[in-house]
Amino acid sequence: MRRRERSLPWRPRSLQARQLLAASLGLVAFLALAGYALDRAFVDVAGQVQRDRLRNFASAYAGDIDFFRNGEIYVPESPPDERFERPGSGLYAEVVLPNGSWMSSSAQGPQLPAAAMLAGGEERFEGPLPITNSDGSRGEVFRYGRGLIWAIERRPEAEFPYTIWIMEDAGTLPRQVRVFRQALWGYLGIAGFILLLLQAVILRWSLWPLRRVVSELKRVQRGQANRMSERHPRELEPLTDSINALIDSERQNLDHQRNTMSDLAHSLKTPLAVLRTRLDSDASESELREEVATQLRRMNDLVGYQLGRAASAGHKLFAAPVEIDGHAEQVVRGLEKIYVGKGVICEFELDPEARFHGEPGDLQELLGNLLENAFKWARTRVLLTTRRGDTAPNRRPGLYLSVDDDGPGIPPERIAHVLQRGVRGDERVQGHGIGLAIVQDIVRSYRGELEVGHSEELGGARFEVKLPPGL
Repeated sequence: MRRRERSLPWRPRSLQARQLLAASLGLVAFLALAGYALDRAFVDVAGQVQRDRLRNFASAYAGDIDFFRNGEIYVPESPPDERFERPGSGLYAEVVLPNGSWMSSSAQGPQLPAAAMLAGGEERFEGPLPITNSDGSRGEVFRYGRGLIWAIERRPEAEFPYTIWIMEDAGTLPRQVRVFRQALWGYLGIAGFILLLLQAVILRWSLWPLRRVVSELKRVQRGQANRMSERHPRELEPLTDSINALIDSERQNLDHQRNTMSDLAHSLKTPLAVLRTRLDSDASESELREEVATQLRRMNDLVGYQLGRAASAGHKLFAAPVEIDGHAEQVVRGLEKIYVGKGVICEFELDPEARFHGEPGDLQELLGNLLENAFKWARTRVLLTTRRGDTAPNRRPGLYLSVDDDGPGIPPERIAHVLQRGVRGDERVQGHGIGLAIVQDIVRSYRGELEVGHSEELGGARFEVKLPPGL
C-alpha cells in the first residue's frame, strides 16, 4: 500500500517564510556564538588586566620599600592606591620577611590567607582564595606575589629574601563581568531585532521579482495577457523564457491543429459533393461503384496527407540533442537504392558538434524530404551541410542545415510560390516541392527559417534551414 506523505504543520509553505525562518535561526545562532565569544574574551582580558594591575602595585611597592641596617622594613606613607589605607577596602598588601611580615592598613580586620615566601624572581598569581571579612562574612580574593632579594652593596652576607603579596577582592571581577554581560546581551538583542527587521525588508525586496512572475502568470491564466514580459532578473530569465516558449508552442500546435482540420474539411467537400451528385443522377450500379472507389481513394489520400502534416507539427520543447550523422546516412542509403539508375553521389560536410534539439521524427522528415527533392532533380551530385548555428547565453546552440544539388535549380520568381503555406506537392512548381509543406511546418514549429536559393558550389538549388538557439 502506498504510504501517504504527511506534511509537518510547522513547515512554512512560503519562500519568504522559509528564508526568514532560516535567516532568523542563523542570526540567533550567530549572535549567541558572538556573545559567548565576546564574553569569554572579556573574562580572559579582565583576568589579565587584574593580574597586571596587581603586578603594577607590587612593582610600585618594590620601588618604594627600603630596609634599615638592622633589617627593619621602611614603607613610605603614600601607597600606590588610597584603598591600601582604608581597612577592609578590598585591596591589601603584605610583605613577607624572613623574621616577620608587614601588612597595609587595609588588611586590619579581615583574615587573609597565609602568605608564603617565594624564591627570588618567582611570580605567582592565584585565586580566588577564601577570606573572612571584618564583619565575619565569607569572601574571596585574587592574590599576586613576587619574590625579591634585598642586597646591600659590598655585603653579600647581609642579603635576605622577601616577598610582596598584593590581594584584591574577587568580587570586583564578577561585578565587571556582570555589568559587561548586561550591556553586551542588551545591545546584541537590539542589534538582532534591527537585523531581523532589515532581513525581512531585504527578503521582501529580493522576492519581489518572483511575486511579479506569479502575478504575470495569473494574468496569462485569466486571459488578461498573452505571454510573460521580457524584463526579469537574469536568474529568472530561463524560467520566464521557458514559460513563454511553452505558451507559444501550445498556441502554435493549437493553430496548426485548427488549420489541419479546416484544410481536411475543405478538402473532403469536393469528393463528398461528387458522391452526392452521382447518387442523385441516373448512373448505373457499376458506375456508382467505380465512382465511390475513386472518391474513397482520394479521401484516403487527403486524410493521410493531412494527418502526416498534423503529426509533424508537435515537438518536445525540451527534447534531448539528436546526432545528425546516423539519420543522414540512413536516409541517403534508402534514396541511393531508389535512384540507383541515376548514379547520384551524396557528399557530407557535417560538423561533429552540430545537434538537432527536437524530435528524431522531425529530423527524419526534414532530411528525407529535402534530400529526396535533391536526388530527384540532381544530375550527379548532392551536398548535405550541417554546422552549429547561432548561440546565446544559457541556451542550446542553433542549427544550420543546407541541401545543394547540381540540377536545373529554381527561378528566382518562383521561389515565393514554392514557399507558400498549404500548397500541396502537385500544386507546386514542377520538380521542387515534394514534401516542402511538411518541411516548412516543421521549421516554423521550431521558430526557424527555410530559404530557397541558388547553390554557388553545385550550380543547382539550395534549401537552407536555420534553427535559432533553443531553451
